Amino acid sequence: MYNERVLPFLTAVSCSDRSTGRWREQALGDVSGDVLEVGFANGTNLLHYPRSVRRVYAVEPSDVAWRRARRRIERFGRPVERIGLDGAVLALPDASVDAVVSAYTLCTIPDLQAALHEMRRVLRPGGSVHFLEHGLAPDAEVAARQHRITPRWKKIAGGCHLDRDIPALVEDAGFNLSDLESFYLPGPAFARPWGWFMIGRAEPMP
Repeated sequence: MYNERVLPFLTAVSCSDRSTGRWREQALGDVSGDVLEVGFANGTNLLHYPRSVRRVYAVEPSDVAWRRARRRIERFGRPVERIGLDGAVLALPDASVDAVVSAYTLCTIPDLQAALHEMRRVLRPGGSVHFLEHGLAPDAEVAARQHRITPRWKKIAGGCHLDRDIPALVEDAGFNLSDLESFYLPGPAFARPWGWFMIGRAEPMP
């Protein structure tokens, strides 16, 4: 009940367009063509895709979140198709999309390496992964707190890991980071374990 009904609502509030819109705009500004979005949630990214996006394939485990996205999908005016529940097993053929998008999702996928390898498989030549995420902070004291908090935090936050080194994991999966901006959210020091954010783009290595 909590994961299916309460958590999608809490996620929608904490990752709302009001609080994250400018970063989504930055992360998605040059996305085009056929897009795979892993962690579609309630469709917030649809507000920020440029007109050059033709179609969105959505991976979303929550039926509640998918239903909440209905109006945004209708307003989007381009095809949006839910293709599965799990980013580690994508129901798409090889080389079938121009871009993969993930916003606040790489922190939660149980088998992230499998999901990243699937993203690489479905990307067309010249394609790229675009992500807006939070993760392991560079400061030792903050990182130590993240390691302590994460085992309890992921139980109430849908599997969210505060201490994943997202850029390193993306590179380990065979991608080259062509762009990465990382920063702390403004706020008090005690909130820093939740506040190390990153906006990045990566392409598969040859």
